[in-house]
Amino acid sequence: MASTTFCKINIGYRIKKINQELLLNNNNVTRQVQTNSVLYTPHVVQGSYRSYQWTQRRYDESCTSSMVRSKKENAHQRISLESIAEHIDAPTEEESEKGDEISRATLIWRAIKLPMYTVALIPVSVGTAAAYWQTGLYSSWRYFMILASYILVIAWLNLSNDVYDFDTGADKNKKESVVNLFGSRAGINIIAWLLLVLGFVGLTWVAVEARNPRSLILLASAVFCFYLYQCPPFRLSYYGVGEPLLFVAFGPLSTIAFYLLHSRTSELPISNTVVWASILVGLTTSLILFCSHFHQIKDDKAVGKISPLVRLGTEAGSKVVKMAIVGIYSLLGILGVTQILPFASVILCAMTLPMGNLVVSFVEKNHKDKTKIFMSKYYCVRLHTMLGGALAVGLVAARMFATQQLPHPIIL
Repeated sequence: MASTTFCKINIGYRIKKINQELLLNNNNVTRQVQTNSVLYTPHVVQGSYRSYQWTQRRYDESCTSSMVRSKKENAHQRISLESIAEHIDAPTEEESEKGDEISRATLIWRAIKLPMYTVALIPVSVGTAAAYWQTGLYSSWRYFMILASYILVIAWLNLSNDVYDFDTGADKNKKESVVNLFGSRAGINIIAWLLLVLGFVGLTWVAVEARNPRSLILLASAVFCFYLYQCPPFRLSYYGVGEPLLFVAFGPLSTIAFYLLHSRTSELPISNTVVWASILVGLTTSLILFCSHFHQIKDDKAVGKISPLVRLGTEAGSKVVKMAIVGIYSLLGILGVTQILPFASVILCAMTLPMGNLVVSFVEKNHKDKTKIFMSKYYCVRLHTMLGGALAVGLVAARMFATQQLPHPIIL
């Protein structure tokens, strides 16, 4: 580009100079004609015209050769610059190693599944909020003790799921599997079962303090559902019934158990509000599991794992997601109209509708893209967290600003 610019400046300067010379020659010819008419002959004018043509031809040849030479130089410079850029853009050995470290860090983050622990946070929070709505009493010590213990149970669920999927080959191509990352199948399995024991001991401690054995029975039933879901010899998730099992375990069993763990002198009554709140928690939790199968259909088929999406396919699966979201918000509207849920909970939950719409649109758009659809379960996690949080906050607000009698219990 620099050579081209210089050529253009040089050409402009030469044209200007030639024009000045021609103008000066014409003026001289004119003066000569005026002062001495004898010199004014056709031969003189014709000679001047031939001189001008020769000068113009030499100028054209000079410009043409300069432009050709300039294009060749520019092409050579462009090739040189491209080769330099390729050399600069090529990753060095250190950068490649750094990229591998980042990739491994990302896999470890996925293996930890930190966002997935909202499936522990939401049932505990909704159950605690329902107890406060019922009694007006709240124990922060019990809340955090229950939460910490249940997180240990969910850690067992995630780790043992990786162990048993490794055994069947379902996680053969799952890079974020804990077993694939760290390679110790037996060690991870031992850690998982130790976490379950610690978690259940913590929950038992709270149940004894609350003098509520029924809550412990519900929690034991929830853990048994988890076992049926993934552990041998049952592995019911391989037969496509994982979603119903987790709906029952995280919804009615766990949420109502956490509600009962906040009993004081007498056991809390189980009302319609508590039951339906637990059902909403179970529905959003099952939706997370359903969407986690979108990117694993090929691997599931290879090991004979008949998940719902293996049966339905991604196209029908995206429609199921849409119907599930529509069903959840329709149920919210019905529970609001019948006053089973407090008005505050219905309003706050309705404000999460844009997130529900985002889940539907994302799945409909990307259900065929294995790479992108991986994120659908995390969108469902956001919906689960937002909806459950809104439900819990609404229950607390309803108690704080209560103006009407609470619903009658359905089970005494």
